[in-house]
Amino acid sequence: MTTSSAGQPLIPQPPATVTALRQAVAQIVPAALPAFTRELDQAADQSRQASDLAPLQRFIAQWAVYIHIQRQPNVAKEFRHWEDTAEIGDATQARRAASALGKILDDAYAALGLPPR
Repeated sequence: MTTSSAGQPLIPQPPATVTALRQAVAQIVPAALPAFTRELDQAADQSRQASDLAPLQRFIAQWAVYIHIQRQPNVAKEFRHWEDTAEIGDATQARRAASALGKILDDAYAALGLPPR
């Protein structure tokens, strides 16, 4: 991952387009590109089958939020910490982690002007 000084975002938030999000993923979290491509293919298939753009819209929102978090090293580190805590902690720690993860996600959705999840 590209580093940043003074807690500044690694890159500006990209526009919410497939191309811009793919470029951002490639730049700051290249290991996530296979998941991005797989999920894009699934969303496109679902959209075609249902003649509905909602699956693609959800895909774009999800990845815009992911990039919003990952482009901020401190937020991304905190997010990973809470994911790990949820996975390996006891029930009380898992509930606390779920709450913290939800807040980070809610903040990201709000920052991007997206409807709450």
